[in-house]
Amino acid sequence: MGCGIKGFILSVRKARDEDSIVLILSTTEVKTYYRFFGARHSILQLGNLVDFEVEGEGSNFLPRLRSLSHMGFSWLFDKNKLLLWHNFIKKFEPHLKDTHEVESFYFDLLFAAAKRWDKQNPKRIVCENYIALLHHEGRMHDDEHCYICEARIEEEIALMQAFIPAHPKCLYASPLPTKKILDFFRTQKTVFLEDHEVDYLYEIVMKGF
Repeated sequence: MGCGIKGFILSVRKARDEDSIVLILSTTEVKTYYRFFGARHSILQLGNLVDFEVEGEGSNFLPRLRSLSHMGFSWLFDKNKLLLWHNFIKKFEPHLKDTHEVESFYFDLLFAAAKRWDKQNPKRIVCENYIALLHHEGRMHDDEHCYICEARIEEEIALMQAFIPAHPKCLYASPLPTKKILDFFRTQKTVFLEDHEVDYLYEIVMKGF
């Protein structure tokens, strides 16, 4: 890649004619850019990691993308892995929508995930990344009391959005083994979880950050 700004494309919207409006997450900010004839550029796709330069910064119009290049990953040609990547990265736009300056944490999280995407079950990567995000943002609910009734959670646990613990009966949800989930919260690793348990967690992440 070149020596410009590097960032992940969080969304691409059509503007007039063949132009595009692109939201990009870099190491320092989440920013909207304009690209003339963007619809003609296959690089401008959701989830792509791009290197670019900017012109028109500080004008009344949106800053414009130029000198675009794409950093590819081998799994981009695997339709299933690409779909899972799109599902994951789509969650960042609403989560960061009111944010302009960001820590490098979010870019680094996605970059590390992209490098591992073909080496591990992507759903496991999503779950591990989401736990890391909750810890980073100070939103981790790792106590052993039900969020709904406030009584202690015993052998079985269910999870609300943002991995908030509850009793399965309070949530009318399928149970998971409490010890395994609390170990996952602590270690941020899915290695001791079964695939069906990871699927359960993944579906919760897909409800939104």
